[in-house]
Amino acid sequence: MTSWEQSSGVLLENENWIPGGIVSLNRKSDPNICFVRGKGSRVQDIDGNEYIDYQAGFAASFLGHNDPDVNAAVRNTLAEDQVLMGAGPTLLEGEFAKLFCACVPTVDSIQITTTGSEATYHAIRIARAATKREHVIVMQGGYNGWHNDVACNVISSLNDIGSYVSPGEYPYDAASAGVPYGHSSLIHVINYNDLDSVAYVVKRYPVACIILEPMLQNVGMIKPLPGYLEGLRKLADENGFLLIFDEVKTGFRHALGGYQSICDVQADLSTFGKALANGYPVGVIGGKKKYMDYFIDPVKENRVMIAGTYNAFPLTTAAAIATLKKLSNPTFDVYGHVYKLGVILESGLNDIFSKLGRPFHIARQGSAFCTYFMDHQPVDFHDILANHDFEFDVKYRKKLIEKGIFNFPAAIKQGSISFAHTEEDIAVTLEKTKDAVNEI
Repeated sequence: MTSWEQSSGVLLENENWIPGGIVSLNRKSDPNICFVRGKGSRVQDIDGNEYIDYQAGFAASFLGHNDPDVNAAVRNTLAEDQVLMGAGPTLLEGEFAKLFCACVPTVDSIQITTTGSEATYHAIRIARAATKREHVIVMQGGYNGWHNDVACNVISSLNDIGSYVSPGEYPYDAASAGVPYGHSSLIHVINYNDLDSVAYVVKRYPVACIILEPMLQNVGMIKPLPGYLEGLRKLADENGFLLIFDEVKTGFRHALGGYQSICDVQADLSTFGKALANGYPVGVIGGKKKYMDYFIDPVKENRVMIAGTYNAFPLTTAAAIATLKKLSNPTFDVYGHVYKLGVILESGLNDIFSKLGRPFHIARQGSAFCTYFMDHQPVDFHDILANHDFEFDVKYRKKLIEKGIFNFPAAIKQGSISFAHTEEDIAVTLEKTKDAVNEI
């Protein structure tokens, strides 16, 4: 299983024409494996090795790789000769929007983008237009896209951010060169699960919005403490800023109505992607009508621009419609199935690691999970940095890959069960996990 000669060769060959050899450098890892096909819960690399997959395209392939119903919808769209016109409305975008709003009743209307980053970009623009303010609060360890406003403090080290005393802010740690210096003065980075820090910032700056994953999944699975999301809603209402839930990862994986339907807290604006189209490229921004209507405000100075040649691209939109129909069809019972598998996997992992003699915690929400090598459920990213055994985590993941169980070989990355996984897949995974743990 450790023979990856051709995979390494692909990376080296690509480097002749692509900087780094990979078009999205967050995919670069050790080992760098070139995957060539996938079906259901399994993927195969160019060297012929097969894996039970828990990476799922960064959690996008919720139904499983190449789901037959989603692919059939795409093929039918091709067969009908549907075109990208760039003029006028389309039947598909209307059908998708109506279905989406029925699935997520906390949003009044939506706009469709090609990526989640575009959706969060638009959400922040609307917040600034609506409040006539410019400052934004983000989470340390969170990820809300690649654009200038949020390209910071993604997975910063303690050396970069130093110690933290609440209430307060982290130093701005840019994730990219080329971000104008002025952006750092408008972005305020705080700890997740810390309402005091939100209150601290809003007293000192004219805050337009706070944007966050309602469950912080960029660094595994950090769950909101009781009252935290409700407290954010209250602070937003009292201080006149918008609450934006970035549900690009949490939306549709945990519930048909998004994580907000579980926590019962309504955001002003929300963004979605990934599992929404089972891996096809799509993003959505949705929310309350009074904010979404800034896209069509009759006053030019108030109007927020929305544009994109590939927004609601026919094949992607067909895939999204098919995905939502399958998720909402009780015959399939998608959420019941993946939740059942999640319980089995969590129980098995707890049994394995309880015999290991080192601290651990299995964090899980439905079909998403993360094994932390620390003795408690983390409350924020600083907690992980201070307590998690990163070195052991990476060794563990690499050993699993050698045994045919693939999750991204970087510490604290979320694992994702798909609808295509079976109880047999989980049993094999637990057997291989036990072997891997014993070897390291």
